[in-house]
Amino acid sequence: MRKRSVKNNRINEEVLRELSKIIREDVKDPRVSLMTSVTLVEVAPDLKTAKVYVSVLGDKEAGINTVKGLKSSAGFIRGKLAAIRRSSSLSWMIPSPTEFACPS
Repeated sequence: MRKRSVKNNRINEEVLRELSKIIREDVKDPRVSLMTSVTLVEVAPDLKTAKVYVSVLGDKEAGINTVKGLKSSAGFIRGKLAAIRRSSSLSWMIPSPTEFACPS
């Protein structure tokens, strides 16, 4: 499967929706900010890994704590995600503002 194929785009969107729902409703880690949103998901063509970009409303410390909380909850999140589709290894990151400011 190619990286920019229609199938890969659909998988990215579905994983984004499900991760948003899981973080909003199921993750109870106090480090994860209530104002966290998943902005982009890039699932690899082999479906084994996924990069998850999150946006956190607040200061830089809130973003760092949210990523730490998400990393510690990764096993739980993968388990919930596996109920919907084959689970991927998730890596969490906060994009710099310029990554989304200039479309490529």
